[in-house]
Amino acid sequence: MPDPVVVIGAGPVGQTAALLLARWGLRVIMLDQRLERDPVGSKAICQQRDVLDIWAAVGAGAIAGEGLTWTTARTYYRDRELFSWTFTDRGRSPLPPFVNISQARTEEILDGCVAAADLIEMRWGHEVSGLTQDADGVTVECANGAVVQAAYVIACTGARGGVVRRALGLRFAGTSFDDRFLICDIRAELPGWEDERRFHFDPPWNPDRQVLIHPCPGSTYRIDWQVPPGFDLAAEEADGRLDRRIRQVTGGRPYEIVWRSVYRFHSRIVDRMRVGRVLLAGDCAHLVAPFGARGLNSGVPDAENAAWKIAFVARGWAPADLLETYHLERHAAALENLEVTGATMRFLVPQGEAEWRARREILHAGAADRATAAATVDSGRFAEPYWYVDSPLTTPEPSRPFSGRPPKGHVPLPAPGVIVPDAPVTIPRRPHAVRLREVVREGLTLLLSAECDHEALGRSARRATAAPLTVLRLHEIDPSGRLAEALTARPGEAWLIRPDAHIAAVLPAADPSAVAVAVRRVLTA
Repeated sequence: MPDPVVVIGAGPVGQTAALLLARWGLRVIMLDQRLERDPVGSKAICQQRDVLDIWAAVGAGAIAGEGLTWTTARTYYRDRELFSWTFTDRGRSPLPPFVNISQARTEEILDGCVAAADLIEMRWGHEVSGLTQDADGVTVECANGAVVQAAYVIACTGARGGVVRRALGLRFAGTSFDDRFLICDIRAELPGWEDERRFHFDPPWNPDRQVLIHPCPGSTYRIDWQVPPGFDLAAEEADGRLDRRIRQVTGGRPYEIVWRSVYRFHSRIVDRMRVGRVLLAGDCAHLVAPFGARGLNSGVPDAENAAWKIAFVARGWAPADLLETYHLERHAAALENLEVTGATMRFLVPQGEAEWRARREILHAGAADRATAAATVDSGRFAEPYWYVDSPLTTPEPSRPFSGRPPKGHVPLPAPGVIVPDAPVTIPRRPHAVRLREVVREGLTLLLSAECDHEALGRSARRATAAPLTVLRLHEIDPSGRLAEALTARPGEAWLIRPDAHIAAVLPAADPSAVAVAVRRVLTA
């Protein structure tokens, strides 16, 4: 039997990686240094639509079902609302744009999926102490003396992944911010707050600092304060200041503290996310400030990108060089997250009097004009799927250029490299309604307009690869026309979609040779 793929770390990123690998038919061994699951605190709570989509693909649709959906983000300066925005969807996905749900519950649901997967073996109490690799595989050594032989490794160890990074000779360069932040999860009845995220700049009860409030299931709310240097949580609890701090937000309503913690932010990235047969994912590879929920919401796409590429190489559908594109694509995505969150942190925590003065001027101007506020006030840009426009796997198309980073809450126009819009589709021989993204995650997908020569293009695409490939006619699967509208589809076009739902190519005048070239490119770079 071939060596398994080893996934190091049993957090949500590791769980997702293991489930996706098993979905592709690979045997997986998961290693975690803990003796058992430790559901302490809500941790990462904000899960984006496209991450919920990935989890639905591995049987964890309950995360979207149980999570609390919010659609509006409001930003305030002192006692005035500066602006608000809502999420848009180019398609017609039944999944919400975001849900809030505790990481502990997310892990519990994913644990159920892992336990039901015959190809996954979970080994708790296995702290990885070393890694060595050669052309044939990876040897994983554990502190308890166990040695595991792996074909490939996905390291999802979280921020404390120093052993793996050192074994691979990687640097983890970046910055750790000195400012502290206080989280309290409270249970309270706060009517009207259930479907909104609220961000306060300089409220009277936290001057010159910020407060962020997120609703969660079960009448629970996450309150996040920026606090001064030297903040002492134990002292605040003992003398009643923590109670006053909470009541300044909630008023006189009764509340219960569910969890509280003090933390600081980090902004770091490894120099490489792939070293040989070892791929790094999630916080093991990159750390970002949490404003914008770009931590777990980037780690899960790391896992999906790694899983389909390892599977295609392991199954002989693609050469080993495909693995290098994991680093190229996901390192670029991590750099985008660092740029976005770094700009937010510079606005939230100015350094020096000149930066403080500039921020106050921006906020004052924003209070006088909502359009100015929306354009200049940075309260965080929420997570979004990265666009692989510059990937060697992407076939550019001049008639569909990338429109660039879109406004907050929006998505780019469909183009090569961008994730495909989701919409309900009708598939022959499938009695139940399905979504486009459910279909495309089964392999490569060739989506053809009515004017295309379906038979000739399908034959050419299948001759170009041994990987699973589905050929669909747009007008047959999209009787309502909603998907065609979301794609802004044009007559004669062929769309090639990757297993992670990103558009690999749009061929405006599709011919068999062009389709074959695009298929080979998406697997061989």
